Amino acid sequence: MTTNLTRLYDSQPQAQRAVDDLANAGIPSGDISLISNGDDDLKNTVDATDGAEVGAGVGAALGGGAGLLAGLGVMAIPGVGPIVAAGWMAATLTGIVAGAVTGAAAGGIVGALTDNGIDEDDAHVYAESLRRGGSLVIVKTDEMRRALAETVLGLHPAVKIEDRRSTYEGEGWDGFDEKRGPYVRSGEVGTRNSPTNML
Repeated sequence: MTTNLTRLYDSQPQAQRAVDDLANAGIPSGDISLISNGDDDLKNTVDATDGAEVGAGVGAALGGGAGLLAGLGVMAIPGVGPIVAAGWMAATLTGIVAGAVTGAAAGGIVGALTDNGIDEDDAHVYAESLRRGGSLVIVKTDEMRRALAETVLGLHPAVKIEDRRSTYEGEGWDGFDEKRGPYVRSGEVGTRNSPTNML
């Protein structure tokens, strides 16, 4: 039986280190995904590449095990903004982007996460965290490799989802809403700086 282990990190470098160690421990790269909205240097590296060079550009920027993940690319997710995605979830997220363009984006990022075995309440917190600059590492694993994956992930302390949910709810948040648009931190300059975007 296959299960997904999901970990939330506040920065892309934290998530990248977890991915690198998972790959170095022997977890197949095809079973690891990284979704990040927090590394402007990485996005700039990708912005400087085009066509077939996108995967190589992201791979070089990620380095280590993360650079070996398939499906590397940058895409704009409705309600989240531009993200870097690598691994098996990249194809799912590409489907969200294509669906948004054609008007058929059923479920958006929350739907993509729940379709891959993540609890819906948690998926809302993960999506909001991505919107606010966080990173997710998702590992597909069977019972044989689960203990190894959990041990490696345990070396990289992740955000406690319950604590993050409480923080967001304390700010008046009641769930991820892709209509809010990408998150703008107070003090940033931009046309998106409105009270609904800053929730």
